[in-house]
Amino acid sequence: MADPLADPLADPAVNRRGIFATLTAVVLWTCNDTCGKLASEVFPTGEMMAIRGVFAIAIAITLVVATGHGRVFWRGAHLFLKPMVLLRALLDSVVVFTFLKALAHMQLADVTAISQATPIIMTLLAAALGLESIGWRRFLAIIVGFSGVILIVKPSANGLTMYAALAIISAALVAVRDLLTRYIDPAIPSPLIALMTAIAGALTGVILGMTEEWQPALVAPSLYLILAGIFVTLGNLSIVIAYRDAEVGVVAPFRYFSILMALLLGYLIFANLPDTISIIGILLIMASGVYTMHRERVRRREAAAAAPARGIPAPRPKDTSTAWTTR
Repeated sequence: MADPLADPLADPAVNRRGIFATLTAVVLWTCNDTCGKLASEVFPTGEMMAIRGVFAIAIAITLVVATGHGRVFWRGAHLFLKPMVLLRALLDSVVVFTFLKALAHMQLADVTAISQATPIIMTLLAAALGLESIGWRRFLAIIVGFSGVILIVKPSANGLTMYAALAIISAALVAVRDLLTRYIDPAIPSPLIALMTAIAGALTGVILGMTEEWQPALVAPSLYLILAGIFVTLGNLSIVIAYRDAEVGVVAPFRYFSILMALLLGYLIFANLPDTISIIGILLIMASGVYTMHRERVRRREAAAAAPARGIPAPRPKDTSTAWTTR
């Protein structure tokens, strides 16, 4: 009987479906970011979070009911108050705030590329917290990845710009958020976690709005925020499909297609492209991320192959890439 903890190779057809779903997700996510950047020209950040949060809550409730968790939703409101659920939701709100702030003042492709440093940061955090050890190859890949980030943000003698720093903080907090997700009680359905996240985001927007001058919401640019809520929700659904059965090491590198999409949309909609130095930084981040995931895939295969020879069940190493599945 196959060991349930082993990491068997997925069927090629399953991997192809996973690749297609991953590409669909990143296209939708990049469209979400584009809508967010367009909306930032009209609305302050808090108002954007509040308006998008309202639609995100509606979509999340629909998902809760559609996935058969409506009874849990009505009878298990106490699940929202679990410390890990609340902490994750709070972190996600900070992630959205810092990302939108950076997106409003930086090129779409640059912010997107910095956000793709998340798996590199997760590997570093997992090593720092003792969840796994990293060899010299992956440590070198981490250095290369952060070198790419530096080339994009171009720190001056006075340090990073505030918005570049916010983009880096956003990527780092995504890594922390996804690591925390591992410690949430498995009995809590994922749609409920998504709903709490949406509620926290909307409330954060309302609180921030107390310090902002809000613009009229019943205007055409509000459609950008409605579309953003739809795009990000469908993107999250697509990535769940992608990671359900396919090999993570096969499908994860296709997330970097989002950088190419950001370059294309940045040029077509905002008429800008990163300079040569930023392009080099983007390539370094992509190369570092792909190699990091490749080494993790090799490590998992080696562990699975070595365990039966010692007469013990094949272990599943701590996986720092599977958590990188939500936006």
